[in-house]
Amino acid sequence: MAEVEQHGEQDIEKKIEDTRERFKNELLQESAEKYDSRDVERLQTDDALVEGYLTWRLYNVDDALKMIDESLQWRKEFGLNDLTESSIPKWMFETGAVYLHGYDKEGNKLFWFKVKLHVKDAKTTLDKKKYVAFWLERYAKKEPGMPLTVIFDMTESGLGNIDMDFVKYIINCFKVYYPKFLSKMIIVDMPWIMNAAWKIIKSWLGPEAISKLKFASKSEVQTFINPEYLPPSLGGTDPFQYSYPPLCDDDFQTPMCENGPIISEEETDVKETELDVKDALETSFNSEVAVKPKKVNFLEDSLRSEEVEKGGDTNTRTRGVRKPETTFRGPLLDVSPAEELSFGSGDTEKKSLIILSNVTKNQVAFKVRTTAPEKYRVKPSSSSCEPGASVEIVVSLHGGSQASPQDRFLIMAAEMDSATSQELPQFWREVQKSKIMEHRLRCQVLESFKSPVMPRRDTLVETISGVEPEFGTTLMRMMAANQRMELKLNSCLWVQKVLVGLVLILVVLNLLCLHLLGTGPQRPS
Repeated sequence: MAEVEQHGEQDIEKKIEDTRERFKNELLQESAEKYDSRDVERLQTDDALVEGYLTWRLYNVDDALKMIDESLQWRKEFGLNDLTESSIPKWMFETGAVYLHGYDKEGNKLFWFKVKLHVKDAKTTLDKKKYVAFWLERYAKKEPGMPLTVIFDMTESGLGNIDMDFVKYIINCFKVYYPKFLSKMIIVDMPWIMNAAWKIIKSWLGPEAISKLKFASKSEVQTFINPEYLPPSLGGTDPFQYSYPPLCDDDFQTPMCENGPIISEEETDVKETELDVKDALETSFNSEVAVKPKKVNFLEDSLRSEEVEKGGDTNTRTRGVRKPETTFRGPLLDVSPAEELSFGSGDTEKKSLIILSNVTKNQVAFKVRTTAPEKYRVKPSSSSCEPGASVEIVVSLHGGSQASPQDRFLIMAAEMDSATSQELPQFWREVQKSKIMEHRLRCQVLESFKSPVMPRRDTLVETISGVEPEFGTTLMRMMAANQRMELKLNSCLWVQKVLVGLVLILVVLNLLCLHLLGTGPQRPS
């Protein structure tokens, strides 16, 4: 932000245009063959890319051009635009020496280097460099502009694992090839014998990156990363274990549970019954009139009614769920909401709704996956959607779980051939990756609901925020119970007034009937 304020928007736009013009006149005309035409086209159209080079070089156009020249030549040399999983030896993926997984406390993706698994070998150096580039390029396409936190896990490593040329290459990836991608570089549990080596490495970083270098012991690493994203070897609680194949996704590791924790059917039935009862009680205490949600459908009314009949328990399932307001228009499915699932901290704010609408002429299979399966239950997590129809997916938090901005959801969809009748598991095993539509959703954590019936609730919440958690929770529950009692009392008073009005109307009608029948008081002649 300080850089943007220092250089006004008009000044930045001018520098971007100057950079492009000079690149075209000074570098491109000199030798266009040394660049990939796709990279050149992107440089001419992507303002954020050019600005990234400029900001990393403190808006010095000469320095930015040198960086662009080196970066684009490297991209063509390594064939990054065509680099795929099959381009790299399988054994490199199997080692688990490099992978993306988890987030730091600032929400930046973690890029792990298990140093003890690296062995210096000149014959494999080029493939190893392509392997690192593969992960960086994959992440850059999925999360453009989002920084990474690099973790050098040096547990149980020694001098035999240090490859100075390889480390210098990794540093260059963030200094030159992927500007502004580096959030910080954390060196964990570095043996004292490597101090001299790291002094050399620090000299390669340059002033921009030295401030991003952090050294931490096993106990200190939690300063930067929560235990939920640290392995037990570093004092964390993350059960994730890298394995290949399949290739673990940047955000959605496989294999993973797609529908929350695996529990027995009996436990599932009991929990669902408890949730339904709880929803019913909460709705009965709600002062607003509960409108039964309908299946969203863009066909005629006849098809709409059929969809509702198919839903069965949809009304119960979606009661009290927040309706999405934005929509992502995809090639196979429209997804609502477009970017974020909203959750609150209150008991009635632990559900969110995803609406998938089939915009094709064929049946579309879909499944929903999450980075935190221990927190969320997704119903249905895997099914199919008929042409022109829509499906409502309820995402609910388990028990005392709280949503986090770092949690992610992935919606995968693929068009099914109407001529075949494959089972969904078989279909997902055989479908080509190129035919799968993917859309990601983040989590948004909302503030607790504030009822107009209790205008001093904010003050009470502030008062109990510093109290012991269990006591504070009890107070919050008492407040919620009092609120429901007030709403119920208001409802009772309203019913009482209606009943009194009805009695008065009946008395008047009775007197009128008696008068018409002639049994009432006689008028004087």
